[in-house]
Amino acid sequence: MPEVSQNVRLLEMTRDPIALIYAACRQCYSAKFAGDMFDEKDKDPQKQAEFIRKVVASGHESPLEHVKFTFAIEGVSRALTHQLVRHRIASFSQQSQRYVKELNFDYIVPPSIAEDKELKDEFLNIMGSIQASYNKLLERFKARGRVGERANEDARFVLPQAAETKIVVTMNVRELIHFFQQRCCARAQWEIKRLAGRMLQICVEKLPEVFTEVGAKCVSLGYCPEGENFSCGKYPLKEKIIKK
Repeated sequence: MPEVSQNVRLLEMTRDPIALIYAACRQCYSAKFAGDMFDEKDKDPQKQAEFIRKVVASGHESPLEHVKFTFAIEGVSRALTHQLVRHRIASFSQQSQRYVKELNFDYIVPPSIAEDKELKDEFLNIMGSIQASYNKLLERFKARGRVGERANEDARFVLPQAAETKIVVTMNVRELIHFFQQRCCARAQWEIKRLAGRMLQICVEKLPEVFTEVGAKCVSLGYCPEGENFSCGKYPLKEKIIKK
């Protein structure tokens, strides 16, 4: 039952994303066929990149939906994935606790608990107790002839939200921007904020023309929409900007 840490890997992304976004966007304003624009032999990647930066800045985001990123994620808790799957314009394939036994489950320890010895000792004791109870349930089910997923599906009810899970996530660029706006915010829960930061770092590396200026909502808005009681203070409040 080891404590594990977060790991994020880009599995795949749309091939030639700049040319694709460029052709899709130009189709909106051109009588030409997007297929021909995509195949242009004399296309200038630098010109296309600059065009896309202007498109993103203008708020014309629908062409960004044609490009997608697929990530493999491990070392995260079920508490995190319960938040992650609320982003509905995405595809998820998550490790099943029904088909995968948790005979020695890994877990995530929150930093606030890890830094306090008394709290961490209590946390580890609880994880150990849950593991023992889970294993006893499986043993009892086996004695009654209930095995495999039929046993796992009920024994998993005692597993904690801290239990480690693995998941594959695919999002298009427009949804990724929304995801980063929400989850890179100072108010986001620490674990999903950490995940969003790692995913954003990969996106900036692979598609800087779109993601370089992306971050929490306040980055694009220029003000904090969270209100006085929740603002981290990095940006002025919305009310002050509107008054000006």
